[in-house]
Amino acid sequence: MRAPFDFRPALAPLLGALLAFTTLPAGAEEGAATFSDTSRLVAIGGSITEIVYTLGEEGHLVARDSTSYFPQAALKLPDVGYMRALSPEGVLSVNPSGILALHGSGPKEAVDVLKKSSVPFVEVPEHYSHEGILEKIRVVGKALGVDAKTEKLAAETDAKLTAAEKQTASIKDRKRVLFVLSTQGGKILAAGSDTAADAIIKLAGAINAVEGFSGYKAMSDEAIVTARPDVILTMKNAGPPVSEDELFANPSIATTPAGAARKVISMDGGYLLGFGPRTAEAIHDLAVSLYGSQVTD
Repeated sequence: MRAPFDFRPALAPLLGALLAFTTLPAGAEEGAATFSDTSRLVAIGGSITEIVYTLGEEGHLVARDSTSYFPQAALKLPDVGYMRALSPEGVLSVNPSGILALHGSGPKEAVDVLKKSSVPFVEVPEHYSHEGILEKIRVVGKALGVDAKTEKLAAETDAKLTAAEKQTASIKDRKRVLFVLSTQGGKILAAGSDTAADAIIKLAGAINAVEGFSGYKAMSDEAIVTARPDVILTMKNAGPPVSEDELFANPSIATTPAGAARKVISMDGGYLLGFGPRTAEAIHDLAVSLYGSQVTD
């Protein structure tokens, strides 16, 4: 079987934050910092902005990046650009007193300039896991200096995530799910291990149908047939949508159980893969879409 060809360079704008490494950033110690001045903060990363709003601290924000489109009120803030295509001038143009940026923001050269500027910079680690979400909340809350609110939100989120994960514990027949990011050029670009998609599939009680590679790569026809997905998972509102007609017209997809049943689930990208305050709800919604009444309350 041919090794899957890596399409990441060609599709970098589409992959965006999904391609962030799951390892701790080199400047992770910065996550323990508290801004001395929280009057004019920039949030870079959709989940970072969500956490700030969920903490009730949105009054400190003067700008956000283009992946920060939830809650809707955030859209009223100036947009400093796409989190993986930032310009230092754009971020600094709003005269921030601090910058909160999700690990994976870039390009590296721009982030390096921002880190060397006089504006305090806190880089928030990104781990696609239950504990990773709690860490993210605590790092953001620490930066804002709202420890009591932060621990309350972390405890609530912890309880919700634990409950969501238990809802599929009794399911014996686990669905095989293929996450398709793109069908560009007739190639199926799918999620392997070490990705947000892989993590959310497993948290919802299913199996990632892809094996043998990490990240997001184009799959060969043979690999798709071998994967035997029961369900195709896609996202919307985050780049060009995946066309169901184009997806199921793919001969290799058509031979799979998912193709035969035309079984596809599509969810908002930020909600599904954000790994923030709403992830417990996303786990539940995905599990219900996969298993229906088998999901326990």
